Amino acid sequence: MAAHRSNRSRSRRFDDDEWEPDMLTTHLLATAPEIAEGDDDSSEADQPAWSTYVDATKGPEPVPAWVVTDPRAIDTDLGVVKTGKEADVSLLRRELDIDGEPLHSCLLAVKQYRSAEHRMFHRDAGYLEGRRVKKSREMRAMQRRTAFGKELIAQQWAVAEFAVLSRLWSAGAAVPYPVQLIGTEMMMEFIGSPDGVAAPRLAQVRPSRADGDDLYRQLVAALNVLADAGYAHGDLSAYNVLVDDGRLVLIDMPQAVDLVGNPQGFAYLRRDCENIAGWFAAHGVGKADPTALYDELIRSVPGMTSP
Repeated sequence: MAAHRSNRSRSRRFDDDEWEPDMLTTHLLATAPEIAEGDDDSSEADQPAWSTYVDATKGPEPVPAWVVTDPRAIDTDLGVVKTGKEADVSLLRRELDIDGEPLHSCLLAVKQYRSAEHRMFHRDAGYLEGRRVKKSREMRAMQRRTAFGKELIAQQWAVAEFAVLSRLWSAGAAVPYPVQLIGTEMMMEFIGSPDGVAAPRLAQVRPSRADGDDLYRQLVAALNVLADAGYAHGDLSAYNVLVDDGRLVLIDMPQAVDLVGNPQGFAYLRRDCENIAGWFAAHGVGKADPTALYDELIRSVPGMTSP
């Protein structure tokens, strides 16, 4: 960990002051509803409210049939289900009810990013190498660490994850469908049972030999889709993979790394392979080999045969 530096004589520099979005992320930033300085809607927290889908940046087409898109739907917060390093995740029911008759409902996972002041991305500098943002009023607010600026930094991470999930879901990757984005709040497919019980993390699963082989096969397929799209997960472990009734789903992707654009991209990919293949190997999956997995994924990166 880097030593603490005094900011007495100059403005403090944070790792996430510079950020360069790809084309999809640039579009999302341009079209996302703006964060207004001084906005505080905390009084509305935990209260049923009209669906915000109509006003949000929406997920990729085609929208799955299970997503409730009707503006007459009601959103009900069902409580926090996970507290993480950079964001909290809660469960929300979106339901269309006409004259007391339930017509359509779905459960959504709501990821609310914390402000930069409360985030815990310990390795931002490495993940964000090569990223830039144009100088602007927003950039100055971020550099000065105003309340508005801190909120914008959190929004960057939300936009980045929403963009990556949108691209990967469209490519057929095993990731949650990103439903909508407003500011620092992202809503996505809830992975779990219809009664709101979240699917277990891979780390909680003790698979049989046959189940382990099948889950590893699914993992390799998912990582090949990521590599083909030019990404490494960046923080892959048995704690950010869900197992939903035998289906493997990758989660927690705000730190997804551009394999070619980031100078450390292939180092992150190798670490991902070591972490996840190591877990499977320790649980009896004979085919789980970090080096073999890394070599296979390299071949999936467009235009690459070796790093």
